[in-house]
Amino acid sequence: MKRCFDLVFSFLGIFIIFPIIIFASLLIYLQDKDSPLYIANRVGKNNRNFRMIKLRSMIVDADKSKVDSTSSNDPRITRVGKFIRKFKLDELTQLFNVFIGEMSIVGPRPNVKREIEIYTRVERELLRVKPGITDIASIVFSDESEILKNVQDPDITYNQLIRPWKSRLGLFYIKKQSLILDIVIIFLTLLRIISKKVSLSLLYKIMIKLNAPRDLSKIVLRDTELKPLPPPGAEKLVLSRDLKKS
Repeated sequence: MKRCFDLVFSFLGIFIIFPIIIFASLLIYLQDKDSPLYIANRVGKNNRNFRMIKLRSMIVDADKSKVDSTSSNDPRITRVGKFIRKFKLDELTQLFNVFIGEMSIVGPRPNVKREIEIYTRVERELLRVKPGITDIASIVFSDESEILKNVQDPDITYNQLIRPWKSRLGLFYIKKQSLILDIVIIFLTLLRIISKKVSLSLLYKIMIKLNAPRDLSKIVLRDTELKPLPPPGAEKLVLSRDLKKS
């Protein structure tokens, strides 16, 4: 049922947004006369690598810096890139990944291999399902780039402040996933663009109805300061992405 939903939704989505993709691609190309697409290597279901299609929002070869987390003031983001990231246009092309079966509309966001390698045993459960374009954590942490703004090391800050909750929310989704929940998440993802407060408030009520742990439901509201935590399945904070130092 989920695959049928993904096929139909991605096909209709591609048909509807194709003019937007073409327009955004033209803006990107005119800016620096280079490819408007960025093919990102990601890890998907069953730890299989795949190539995720994105509209390029950064300078060419930006990934050579080996910094995977992006702050809102990241110097690698181009002028046009700031616009397409603001409205999440760079994610639209992932509908092609959904159509060919590498991703789902809803599911835990795919990660780079460097992050997967430091997953705990508990977090590796996230690899049991196809990664998605959006999920609960995508709504809750849609301001991820602002959280990472002006920090010394975006990757370590991500691992301490965002990853612990993002992984727990992903694991919770896998446990409770259903077609109805997917439709609700898609709706709240779109609503988040219009009203962050309303979207998070509705999501909080849904988490309560799904009997989510109290702290997990509470974080959905995002009304408290994020504090450094170890990822699920670990007892210590992530201080390095070097396994020998972690």
